[in-house]
Amino acid sequence: MTKGPGAPAAAHPGRPAAAAAPSTPGVWNIANMLTMVRVLLVPVFVALLFADGGHNPKWRAVAWASFAVAMITDLFDGELARRKGLVTDFGKIADPIADKAIMGAALIGLSLLGDLPWWVTAVILARELGITLMRFWVIRYGVIPASRGGKLKTLTQGTAVGMYVLPLTGWLATGRAVLMGLAVLLTVGTALDYVGQALRLRREGRAAERAGR
Repeated sequence: MTKGPGAPAAAHPGRPAAAAAPSTPGVWNIANMLTMVRVLLVPVFVALLFADGGHNPKWRAVAWASFAVAMITDLFDGELARRKGLVTDFGKIADPIADKAIMGAALIGLSLLGDLPWWVTAVILARELGITLMRFWVIRYGVIPASRGGKLKTLTQGTAVGMYVLPLTGWLATGRAVLMGLAVLLTVGTALDYVGQALRLRREGRAAERAGR
């Protein structure tokens, strides 16, 4: 029987239906909310770290708990965004800002309290700021992905800083110093690797631009 012009076309066996256009994720999704929780935890952590003079074991333990929650959200928000298709421009900007805010607050706070040498704080913060600026420097040529070394650096830094927040003594205090030393080595080593990647990316990008003229 002939179908009228307004009748729907019959489905063809074996032919897949047209895929619906992917919807753009909204800003207020679970991944971005976790990122915002991390941002909001920064002043809470700082207040707890300096409570009662900054050396009260009970307040330091509570400060560590808030820092641990922030680090846990850091592990999950990016993974959720990628797996659930929730990557947004807001998340791309807010996530690294939240990471550096909580880590910078912890490092500077610990140095102000005399628990962590200032040179450690300076090395780590200089690296984080420098790599961030370098990423923007080469962004027109491509994106520098996070390496395994960079992820290991982040995990080592977070663990070491968390141990410094806690009022540890004895072999645990020695262990955290060794771990922080490893974190500094990874910080410098991965920075050199990222610099090499950035220079190579920029060189290849400029060569491609010249070839296209």
